[in-house]
Amino acid sequence: MSPRRKAPIFGRVLLKLSGEALLGEKTFGIDRAFTDYLAEEIRSIHVLGTQVAAVVGGGNIFRGVSDSAIGMDRVSADHMGMLATVINALALQDALERAGVFTRVLSAIEMREVAEPYIRRRAIRHLEKQRVVIFAGGTGNPYFSTDTAASLRAMEVKAEIILKGTKVDGIYDADPMKNPRAKKFDRLTYFEVLQRGLKVMDATAISLCMDNDLPIIVYDLKRKGNLKRILQGEKVGTIVRGVDNVH
Repeated sequence: MSPRRKAPIFGRVLLKLSGEALLGEKTFGIDRAFTDYLAEEIRSIHVLGTQVAAVVGGGNIFRGVSDSAIGMDRVSADHMGMLATVINALALQDALERAGVFTRVLSAIEMREVAEPYIRRRAIRHLEKQRVVIFAGGTGNPYFSTDTAASLRAMEVKAEIILKGTKVDGIYDADPMKNPRAKKFDRLTYFEVLQRGLKVMDATAISLCMDNDLPIIVYDLKRKGNLKRILQGEKVGTIVRGVDNVH
C-alpha cells in the first residue's frame, strides 16, 4: 500500500523567480538543465493539488537598472527588461510542458502570437483548471520591478503566499556569500525588512504585501525538494509577515 500523500498547506501560491535563477551555471542567458530542474520542482507541488502562478524576472538577459542600461532612457531600458521576462517565461513554459504540466503565459505587454494578454479573471480560471500560469512583462509599466509585479499579481489572483526562490537559504543581516558571520532570520515582519533595508524584495513590493497582509517565504531555490517541503508545512527559509503573526 502506497504512503498517504500529505495535503498541501496552501491552495494557491505565487512563485517569484529572478531572471538570474535561469542562469544555472551559465554567466548569461538560459541554462536549459537548470530550467528543467525548476520545472520538476514546480511539478512536485502541482501534483499535490496546489494551484501555481509564477513571475520570472529578466536579469539574466537585460535589466533596466543594469550596467548595460547606463545612459539609456529609463523607460526604453525598462521596456527591454520586460521583453526579457517574456523570453524567460516562454523558456519556463517549454520546460514545464516537457515535464507534463499544462501551462499558460500571460503577458502584461500584448503580444498575442506568443502569449495571452493578462486578464485577471482569465488567469484565475486557468489556475482553477490546474494550469500553471506564468506572468510575463512585469506590470506592463516602467519604473516597477518584477518583485512589485509578483506582489501585485499575487493579490490579484488571491494567492495565499509568495514563495521567493534565491541563491541562499533565507534572509540574512548581511550577504552570507561575502560575510561568513552573517546572521540568518527565521521570521521577520514587513516593517523590520523595510527598517533594516534588507534586500528581500524592493520597498514597493514589501509595502504592497504589508498593506494586504500577504506573507512571503524566502528559500533556497537550488536545494531539491524545498518547494515541496514548504507546501507540506516544514520550516524552510525565512518567513516575512505581519507583526500579529510573526511569532
